Amino acid sequence: MTKKAARPASAAPCRITVCRGCCCGDPAKVPGVDHAGQIPRLREALDGAAQVRASECLDVCDQANVIVVQPSAAGRAAGGRPVWLGLVNDDEALADIAAWVRAGGPGLAEPPGVLDLYEFTVSRRVGKALEG
Repeated sequence: MTKKAARPASAAPCRITVCRGCCCGDPAKVPGVDHAGQIPRLREALDGAAQVRASECLDVCDQANVIVVQPSAAGRAAGGRPVWLGLVNDDEALADIAAWVRAGGPGLAEPPGVLDLYEFTVSRRVGKALEG
């Protein structure tokens, strides 16, 4: 059995967390969206540039569907911080997120201007819960 070499911290990629709790991913809350297809489409658009994971409720239900883009190690070293995006309910937004992350993400690349419309600030309590 061969052991996988540890990846240097500087090579750690962006992480994307997609809320799939009580409201995000719920067709009753946000009708007309292919919730089940969002994560696979995002992974495909990223083409391995970032890790995508689903999370239980991130406690910002009024912003469903919520996606959090956490910077890579290099992005964090350059001053990047997690970016919370809400109301991400269309494939164009997913494509913009993927393009931004492929370009480097928080701290390394400017997001497409339209993502400003999706960005919101969370309380410190909510933000700390995702960091843990």
